[in-house]
Amino acid sequence: MKFWQTFVDEDFLNSVRKFVDTEIRPCADKLDSEDIYPTEIAKSIAKRGWTTLSLPAEYGGSALPFEYPLALFEEISVSSAAVAISLTSTYQAQTVILRFGSEALKRRYLPAIQEGLLCAYALTEDKHGSDIRKLETKAKLEGNEWVINGEKSFITSGSAAEFFIVLAETQSGVSTFAVPSTTKGVSTYVGERSSTFGLRNGPHVNLKLDDVRVPADHLIGVEGKGVRQVATALDFSRTLAAGVSIGIARAAFEDSLLYVKERSAFDKKVIEFQGIQWYFAEMLSEIDAARLLAYRAAAALNDHHEIERYSSEAKLKAAKVAMDMTRIAMQVCGAYGTSDVAPYGRYLRDAKTYEIAGGSSEVLKNTIAKYILKNLAGQ
Repeated sequence: MKFWQTFVDEDFLNSVRKFVDTEIRPCADKLDSEDIYPTEIAKSIAKRGWTTLSLPAEYGGSALPFEYPLALFEEISVSSAAVAISLTSTYQAQTVILRFGSEALKRRYLPAIQEGLLCAYALTEDKHGSDIRKLETKAKLEGNEWVINGEKSFITSGSAAEFFIVLAETQSGVSTFAVPSTTKGVSTYVGERSSTFGLRNGPHVNLKLDDVRVPADHLIGVEGKGVRQVATALDFSRTLAAGVSIGIARAAFEDSLLYVKERSAFDKKVIEFQGIQWYFAEMLSEIDAARLLAYRAAAALNDHHEIERYSSEAKLKAAKVAMDMTRIAMQVCGAYGTSDVAPYGRYLRDAKTYEIAGGSSEVLKNTIAKYILKNLAGQ
């Protein structure tokens, strides 16, 4: 459907859409119902250079502006938000290493991501949740190695991860480490409450770290600055999260529009009723607004200007739009909209999950409010 303004090269979009139609759309329902990590799809996306679109060429990337990864996430999510979520963790790992890692670390792992290295972001702990300022996982420098002990919980994409970004507390504070999954002492297991009803890309896992030893240069950036590093990566990934929610919203809009175009009631097509047309007018306006804000956030990433503001606004708006659009889509489709053979249940579950995951709407509102108060104080 040609409703959507393009912000990137048409040839790139067409390549992504063709891949989505042939490789992702046919298995999207199965990935969701069976809660499977899409390993082959994720590696195929990487081999096409799409997980390193904004990475500098010297590390194997395409050095494209951030509108390109945003467009990639949006288009993939029209068919499967779960596949897009699988890529988010890799983009987060890439961002932390690129912005804070040593040159040796960059040259060792960033090209590997282009080759298909699957990554996960191991921040959360059972006792602390989203509060990562103090952690039970500890790291201690012994000679030329860091020794890490602890357990992380509810790790997205952890079931297939080959590489982890791990937060651990050192004498200087919370710090960030690069940990390959093959390192001795690293193991995962599926804990309680590991499966979610939306964004199902394999069960979340707990990551155990038992006397895990990594080289001293696998400390990412400055010791004790891990919280700031993670916050920076989340600013980047929230813009991608907005793309995921927009993809869900578009899917709900497009699928329901095609349905009412063909469905008849009271001797005419459902789309011919003015009330139904008003629903779609509102939907299109809301999706357009969310898209414009998301691509404004991508521009902020390119310019390194007011990133926290625009990434938070974009995710907040897009998550709400995705929820609203899936609800309206179900409504206009009537009984079919609630059928388990219709796709709207998956869209609704995915949309709701991303109102919470990756920065809840309440956290985003707090971030935006702090920006407002900061500017108010500076008047």
